[in-house]
Amino acid sequence: MATACEMKKKIQGHPCFGGNHQKNGRMHLAVAPKCNIKCGYCSRKHDCANESRPGVTSRIMTPMEAISKVREVMASPIAGPIIKVVGIAGPGDPLANEETFTTFEMVKQEFPQLMLCLSTNGLLLPESIDRLYELGLHSLTVTINAMDPQVGAQIYSHIIYHGKHYTGVEGAKILIANQFEGVKRAGELGMTIKINTVLTPGINDGQIPLIAARVKELGAFVMNIMPIIPQAELAHITPPSEEYLAEIRKANEGTIGQFAHCKQCRADAIGLIGQDLNLTIAEAACPTR
Repeated sequence: MATACEMKKKIQGHPCFGGNHQKNGRMHLAVAPKCNIKCGYCSRKHDCANESRPGVTSRIMTPMEAISKVREVMASPIAGPIIKVVGIAGPGDPLANEETFTTFEMVKQEFPQLMLCLSTNGLLLPESIDRLYELGLHSLTVTINAMDPQVGAQIYSHIIYHGKHYTGVEGAKILIANQFEGVKRAGELGMTIKINTVLTPGINDGQIPLIAARVKELGAFVMNIMPIIPQAELAHITPPSEEYLAEIRKANEGTIGQFAHCKQCRADAIGLIGQDLNLTIAEAACPTR
């Protein structure tokens, strides 16, 4: 397991792990449409919606289209110099899509200087971690919202695991076990790990200190506590205030480092955090709604 000092050196240049997010940018490739779980706060749209949040993309790309996009962006005098990271974060779960691995292979071969980054719900992480390691994955983000399956069942309605549907507590139990096993194995391999946790007031508030302590023990470097964006089955939830979010982060910073610059980016985000170059491109390409 890598030391904290080694991790700090590794994240230099990665804006989503604590690197300089005002100078270093990232590029998300939306090549992963399929998902294997259903989160109550998730509403995925593959259109040109003028919004910035996970699950939104202008369109799904094939791996060949993705590498062409990387070439285009890296050749741009505006975007090219600032892009340090190529990530796959959806709009589904990257590990449920073989296109993820194909795309990373091509990016690694043609642009070896770019960091490879992946964000996953963790269901397939234990069985995928060796492939990711062999690809030279630089950074791994795992979204973990609960330790208790009873709580998880209030957030996840079902999972699809090896062709079978599991609902409620049964599904949450499998998902949570795989998430922590995947983080454990990634930590043993020395990967740079960030944990995303969606703060859902009234549901998982009490789980966050437990998650923070466990993932730190397993080798995670930083935690990103994000406010829920109420929609879908959890549209009735009132999101946390900025003050409450700051309070929760502060309460856990003694356990694990807290990342507070997240803007809950689109699955096709390009550029600096908070300055999405691709959103402008998407707006120009879409008819007025």
